[in-house]
Amino acid sequence: MATQSSLVLNDGRSIPQLGLGVWQVDDAVAPAVVEKALAAGYRMIDSAAGYANERGVGEGIRASGVPRGEIFVTTKLRNDDHGYDSALKAFDASIGKFGFDYLDLYLIHWPVPSKNLYVETWKALIRLREEGRVRSIGVSNFNPDHLRRIVDETGVVPTVNQVELHPRFQQRALRTVHTELNVATQSWSPLGQGTLLSDATIAGIAKKHGKTPAQTIIRWHIDNGLLVIPKSVTPERIVENFQVFDFKLDAEDLDRIAALDSSGGRIGPNPANFG
Repeated sequence: MATQSSLVLNDGRSIPQLGLGVWQVDDAVAPAVVEKALAAGYRMIDSAAGYANERGVGEGIRASGVPRGEIFVTTKLRNDDHGYDSALKAFDASIGKFGFDYLDLYLIHWPVPSKNLYVETWKALIRLREEGRVRSIGVSNFNPDHLRRIVDETGVVPTVNQVELHPRFQQRALRTVHTELNVATQSWSPLGQGTLLSDATIAGIAKKHGKTPAQTIIRWHIDNGLLVIPKSVTPERIVENFQVFDFKLDAEDLDRIAALDSSGGRIGPNPANFG
């Protein structure tokens, strides 16, 4: 089995660098998908209340036979549940669906600046961490201004900011802010929702290393010090996506992929006006 790599978050906790994303994985399918991933060596599962599969993820973890303490489980707060009291209630609902006593990481899924409640919501997450119900807290899809505001108003820095990030949308300015604040960057849609798998540059680098384009892109995230959560429901792909710890990209490879970055590369919503 491949040897997983990990990063240490700003609260001292360790997080596996590669995990399984379960966006658009049906709750009924999630148990088998999660069980397969854990058998393949994954030790991080990334869910969200909005994915409506927390119950299935919990079932898959219990069925796997892997001790709960060895698995890093993330979920996220729905946009409709912003606000201090609402966030606390939403966490209760999520942890109940998983069937766990605690979660490893809880994220605000989107800042939803139009509601202007993300600071109060962040204060609720701080309380959950202080109570020991979640080990680490973070955010998702936060721009630099959102990050700086919650840090300035609470003094608590998120451990993670999970954002859209792939070779065509490399988020360099945001990553610079993350480095300044000591926030780990986690990449969603790390393969560009599949659009990068046919890219000629990626294909050439993959051939050079005897790897698939998907493996090459996942390795790019790892070599850049990013956390990465590719999603698949196909057993063969789940296994294949984890087989990335037996090679590294060299400086030439990294330079070639760096050149793929595009100002128009965003695929998902813009956090400045989403929600």
